[in-house]
Amino acid sequence: MIPWIAVQEAPLDAMALRSVMEDPHAGALVLFEGRARDHHEGRPVLELAYEAYVPMAEKELGLLREKAIERYGLTRCAIHHRIGVVPLTEAAVLVVTSSAHRAESFQAAAWIMDEIKQRVPIWKRERYKDGSESWVECTHRFQMEP
Repeated sequence: MIPWIAVQEAPLDAMALRSVMEDPHAGALVLFEGRARDHHEGRPVLELAYEAYVPMAEKELGLLREKAIERYGLTRCAIHHRIGVVPLTEAAVLVVTSSAHRAESFQAAAWIMDEIKQRVPIWKRERYKDGSESWVECTHRFQMEP
């Protein structure tokens, strides 16, 4: 059985995840696949590497899923995130939403992605062609309250 929420080292399978979304009440299904690309802010990227505090990340993804279902009236929702090394062109995250109409599915998928970047303890490191590497889009997670 394919889980609704997963944080895993194995490659993500968009078609398998899509298969659990079949629902006769849904007129829309949105599958967002966030993929590793070969550049960031003008620098050539070789690969991405993700780290996570998996128990908390899965809990937060589950809460996001529940909130998205309630907020957007989704019929189904699944979120899978990869950790470890993610080669170029491979999926780092899959967000799948279904709803009676397309607007809710599109809005929910975009909202979920924004929330993942803000709330979920998953950190991204880019490895560049020049041999250097950098943590990116992570600074908000390391800020401490005064």
